[in-house]
Amino acid sequence: MAGRTRHEDDSDGRANRAQEIGLFRYALIREAADPALSSKARGRLVRELADREYTGPSGQRIRVSRVTLDRWILTWRRGGFDALLPSTRNCDPITSAAVLELAAALKREVPARTAAQISAILLASAGPGGGAPSQRTLQRHFARLELNTRPDGLPPRAFGRFEAAAPNDRWTGDALHGPVVAGRKTFLFAFVDDHSRALVGYRWGHSEDTVRLEAALRAGLAARGVPKIVYLDNGSAMISSQLLRALAVLGIKLTHSKPGQPAGRGKIERLFRTVREQFLVELEVPGALAAVTDLARLNELFAAWVETVYHQREHTETEQKPLERFLAAGPPALPSPQLLREAFLWSHTRQVTKTATLSLHGNRYEVDAALIGRKVEVVFDPFDLTTLEVRYQGRPMGQAVPHQIGRHVHPDARPDLPAPPASPTGIDYLALVAAQHRAQLAVRINYTDLPTTAVVDHNSGSADDHSADQDAALEAELASFTALGKQLRQQSSTQAAAGELPGQLDLTDLTNDLTDDDSEGPR
Repeated sequence: MAGRTRHEDDSDGRANRAQEIGLFRYALIREAADPALSSKARGRLVRELADREYTGPSGQRIRVSRVTLDRWILTWRRGGFDALLPSTRNCDPITSAAVLELAAALKREVPARTAAQISAILLASAGPGGGAPSQRTLQRHFARLELNTRPDGLPPRAFGRFEAAAPNDRWTGDALHGPVVAGRKTFLFAFVDDHSRALVGYRWGHSEDTVRLEAALRAGLAARGVPKIVYLDNGSAMISSQLLRALAVLGIKLTHSKPGQPAGRGKIERLFRTVREQFLVELEVPGALAAVTDLARLNELFAAWVETVYHQREHTETEQKPLERFLAAGPPALPSPQLLREAFLWSHTRQVTKTATLSLHGNRYEVDAALIGRKVEVVFDPFDLTTLEVRYQGRPMGQAVPHQIGRHVHPDARPDLPAPPASPTGIDYLALVAAQHRAQLAVRINYTDLPTTAVVDHNSGSADDHSADQDAALEAELASFTALGKQLRQQSSTQAAAGELPGQLDLTDLTNDLTDDDSEGPR
């Protein structure tokens, strides 16, 4: 109503609240407050009421004690229904209306602002000595104005609960980030049937691309039949032209969720939550993930969990087992292997040159000369670029003849398995370098040339005299080395004191030597 103040609206709200509480109290005691009941019957009835649980006026589950029930009965007898009403507080607001209006304007300006942020803005704008409402006050104010749910004044969009009427009416697909296996990140591509919640197609891979998505979808189609609709998000792997071609060949309609509105993929997100809580959590056991050495082992464990646990456990929403609900109408019709192969071939459009050739990712192929200058469709397996089928206006025109092959796999078809390691050559380069170094040291000190026996000079004396001469010569040589070492140490200390580096040449000495040489005159 126009002209009403916020204070009047609050008063009316408190009065309505008090009315609801009074009605709740009266409904609870009306049978026990009957004057025709005896004290014994009334006491037994009150004890029964105190043992029960009720839904209170605010919607919460509550219990009312026997003492409270007796007090309410006595209050009703004395004052009637009005006495059961709680007293309404009538206090003037502390925060001024202008500040609250400014806070509401700040919230409408940027709906993402929190109450704490707006309180800080109000405090900064108030200046020194100013104040601002508390966060709780602003939160209650925003909740009263519905600014948290309707910042633009419009009600939020309503999403109804949807479920497909029959199996294979609608499949929802998405990708889940998984653990690191064999040193690489893993991704789970999965498709869930909207009607039965059965996991119809799934595959772990090392890349989040079209190849891995098609692998999961192809496995699901071969085992669970062909759906009418496939519902995906807007990821790069889910909007590729190759996926669109595969679904078109099989007659499947592809729909995408709107960006920023993932509410339609709630079933697959709930399934991924189950995968995290029941499957991936078991890989966190010490040593469990280390035992998963490759993708084959991870896919084997996941398939066992899906078929043994998930498909055989009753779903809380449908109250049926997913696989049992999926097969309730009988086994689905499966596509033929030829149709599946045709669906998951990749295709590109190329123009035939004047030499009756076409190129594809660096490869060159020869085609029928009748196709010169025309645009043709080449269909191929992305993992084998040596075989190309040429089609013109939907008619097969034979296979292209490889002329120059430089790439055997499509650049977008990266295999999950890493390249095999190179075979070892058996050459230890560092060991060869070490052996060469030892050989060089052996040449510098050739121990094989050292005399091993004493040489006897029969003319000069005995062997003892000869050994004594050698020892004397060795001692003289050692003494000369010792004297030379002392001289070098003294020279180094002198140079260090003069600020020179050890071994540095003094140019004045060199000049003096040249002067002395010149003074001698020509020789």
